[in-house]
Amino acid sequence: MERYEHLTIFTIAVLAVLSGVLTTSRPLLDFLVANGLDAAHTAFYMGWITWWALVLGFSIAGAVEAWVPKSKISEKLEGEGLKSLGLATFFGFVSSSCSYSAIATAKNLFKKGASAGSSLGAFMFASTNLVIEIGVVIYILLGWQFLVADFIGGLVLIGLMAVTFRYLVPDEVIEKARENANSGTEKVTDPVCGMDVDPEEADYSEEVNGEKFYFCSKSCKESFDPEDVNVGVWENMTSLKGWKKLADKQWKEWGMLYEDIIVGFILAGIIGSFVPQSVWTSLLGGQFLGLPAFVVWSAIVGTVIGIATFVCSVGNVPFGAVLWSKGFPFGSILSYIYADLIVPPIMDAYKDYYGKKFAAILSAMIFVAAVIVGVLVHFLFLATGFLPDPATAKIVEENIKWNYKAWLNIIFTAAFIGLYWLHRD
Repeated sequence: MERYEHLTIFTIAVLAVLSGVLTTSRPLLDFLVANGLDAAHTAFYMGWITWWALVLGFSIAGAVEAWVPKSKISEKLEGEGLKSLGLATFFGFVSSSCSYSAIATAKNLFKKGASAGSSLGAFMFASTNLVIEIGVVIYILLGWQFLVADFIGGLVLIGLMAVTFRYLVPDEVIEKARENANSGTEKVTDPVCGMDVDPEEADYSEEVNGEKFYFCSKSCKESFDPEDVNVGVWENMTSLKGWKKLADKQWKEWGMLYEDIIVGFILAGIIGSFVPQSVWTSLLGGQFLGLPAFVVWSAIVGTVIGIATFVCSVGNVPFGAVLWSKGFPFGSILSYIYADLIVPPIMDAYKDYYGKKFAAILSAMIFVAAVIVGVLVHFLFLATGFLPDPATAKIVEENIKWNYKAWLNIIFTAAFIGLYWLHRD
């Protein structure tokens, strides 16, 4: 995170504490101590119950990154039809869950010829909001209904994006954005350490079977084994070298997302513990709006909150659980989660990648789609009788228990340590 992102999140946390301080009737010191301990308990408990899922998710993402060949993906995403959208969604589903990594990969696919709907719609969204680890965390913190809704809503949102790109955004605007994306120097990945490398500035490179590889350092080049280029999934899965590649890739995933995850837990604990219910009631205005208008308004509010909190991908699910417990409707939680692709730093990246006009169009498309999908999914689950009862919303339990969650954490902590050892070796 950049300094201004830290400042924004710190400001939000301070305002949350102040909202509680200014409305409480309890002695100030007692209020701060009690609610501070409650916030810490909430953050720790959320981390505790999702730890094993995060390790599992990042390990799977690392395996896909390290073991599954990704050559010529862009060629499969050039069309506007269902096949290219389906492939892009699948490639995104098995790819990284880091929003910043997702938008960078989507840009590279787009500049190489993939359609806007496939790359900037299906792949970019799926690689952020439909990946395994975010699904497991949604299931743990919010329940199976939210998991199913996230998947259904994600497919609807991808469809909306594809239709908008196909029929509402002029071709010349899309091609101008592609020209802007191609105007900068494309970075490639060091096949050994996974770092981004500028081919024009790289001092070390090697060509294998007509494909050129670039390295960030002499040691990476010396460690590179050309035989690894065409190694299959089974060979990787059954070799120590393959597991080391997995360990390196999953550690890269942790490096991209650990700060967002930690901030998400802490921010969820502070806001959930300090902001009084009266603030949420005033914000939602549920007493003055009928059901349809209330759901639409709360979806808009949820999307705006998603933008303002700066937290991306898996890190925003804990705060989504807080919003659900404070009275936000089912659909608005989805709108909040989907807004992780239009937080200010990412909108700045869109501007750098594609130019101001297309960045504004893309950001507006995601905002409107997030609101529409949140409302549609809410009423779909209401009509089918699968809408969960808000009264059952619960952020944390009283105490950490010795149950299957504890055993899963022990098992996956051992796996995490083992993979870290392979990475460091």
